[in-house]
Amino acid sequence: MTSAPRTRFAGRTALVTGGGSGLGRAMALAFAAEGANVVVAGRTEGPLKETVGLIEDAGGTALAVTADVSRSTDLATLVGATVERFGSLDVAVNNAGVLRAGQPVAELPEEEWRTMLDINVTGVLLALQAEVRQMRTQPGGGAIVNISSTLGAHISVPGTVGYGATKAAVSALTKGAAAEYIGEGIRINAVSPGSSDTSMSLRQGESPAERTERMKTSTPLGRVSTTSEVAAAVLYLASDESASVVGADLVIDGGAAA
Repeated sequence: MTSAPRTRFAGRTALVTGGGSGLGRAMALAFAAEGANVVVAGRTEGPLKETVGLIEDAGGTALAVTADVSRSTDLATLVGATVERFGSLDVAVNNAGVLRAGQPVAELPEEEWRTMLDINVTGVLLALQAEVRQMRTQPGGGAIVNISSTLGAHISVPGTVGYGATKAAVSALTKGAAAEYIGEGIRINAVSPGSSDTSMSLRQGESPAERTERMKTSTPLGRVSTTSEVAAAVLYLASDESASVVGADLVIDGGAAA
């Protein structure tokens, strides 16, 4: 006996930045599988179209929009294209981010620091602004999930302190914005993944098999989180099932920060 497909997001539109690969693609596919119209955004068109193709092949509906989250004009255009195509913006997942790691604070190049600030922090701020502007015009408001990290607000790892600082800022931004906009029907939360099954969790020169061995002793769970496990947390926070969850920062890291 097969279970009926879940349709938590039927008739709703979900926007995922950084939707061309990794966690962003997994989230986009998960939303589509539960009935959402999905918009994926990123700086490179090819991977976005691949995500759209995967969604359409599975019977879903999706749109790819190239956008740089560090540019407010791009985000205004992105939200506008979303509403023009599907009529509303019900869910937004601010997932786009970059990791520059390997150097201690004193050796972190200024250019890399500024790149992480521009995308990981300013990108989330500008995305929130564009999304809130649209959602506050909608009778049902909306739900926003920011993708932070276990690095920063929850744990610190040498060589990743700069990245952690930007992600700690995302966690703080989430909590503050959540309190500001819940009165307008806009719920804002965060998910903080630890090491997950994406290329970002691989150390320089490390193979997936080597990462598997390293993870056996580096976290209580003994493995990386799957992309579907992280996506499930995001969908929960975006759904009506979490209607009273406001300003949360849900850590998905196999116990690393426990």
